[in-house]
Amino acid sequence: MTTDAFFTRDGESYIPGPACRGPWNPNSLHGRVVIGLLGFELERLHGGEEWTPARLTVDLYRLPDFSPITAVTRVVRGGKRIKVVDCELMSDGKSVARGTCQFLVRSENAPGVTWSPPNWDVPKPDDLPPPPAGQFGERMWKMRNITSPFEGKDTPRRVWMSEIRDLVEGVPLTPFQRVAVAADFASPLAHRSETGLGYINTDVTVYLHRLPKGEWIGFEATNHHATDGVAVGECFLYDIEGPIGTASTAALRQSRG
Repeated sequence: MTTDAFFTRDGESYIPGPACRGPWNPNSLHGRVVIGLLGFELERLHGGEEWTPARLTVDLYRLPDFSPITAVTRVVRGGKRIKVVDCELMSDGKSVARGTCQFLVRSENAPGVTWSPPNWDVPKPDDLPPPPAGQFGERMWKMRNITSPFEGKDTPRRVWMSEIRDLVEGVPLTPFQRVAVAADFASPLAHRSETGLGYINTDVTVYLHRLPKGEWIGFEATNHHATDGVAVGECFLYDIEGPIGTASTAALRQSRG
């Protein structure tokens, strides 16, 4: 990748770059890079070829500024078939987010046929044109709109996304990191209305039955409900070969400051 990475590493600290800036406050980081950094650290220290990172849950409870970030991990369970690991990010002496990853050992599927939703039948990213210049997000990642991702209330919201930069300078993105840094997009895709995005997500949970192949991650919004300023949303996740899992979020009513 030729664009600047989100973070550079300085000893045990990660230094945020300008590309980390978030949409809610110009002095704070984007939630997606926080999620991505947690996924990066959890996989770096505890992943492996024999393990599938089947669940990543991230709590986003403070918008970090551009101070250096450090990570502290703790193995909750280290078994032969299941590992559960916590990771906490610290910025300017404050805890800003925490993540938990459940790693499951790979084996073979159980016998028999089990019902599952049909695969989506949509054009591949290379068969779709880029969105118009200046559209939401295109300056930060590559997008290919399958349907209009933010307009209309009666049609499914479907989109392909591909990250354009590495998380940490000098470290190529892994398939899991691609999912982690993209997962935050489940919130605007599920929660945005015709008047704009009025919810800020407070968490993300990703479930994966396999890692993606290739650079593109497909999102299909499947749920949004809100009551008293609290919303939940969910998306199916795909790669160019088919379904890979889901991403769900909780969110709070929020005005831009």
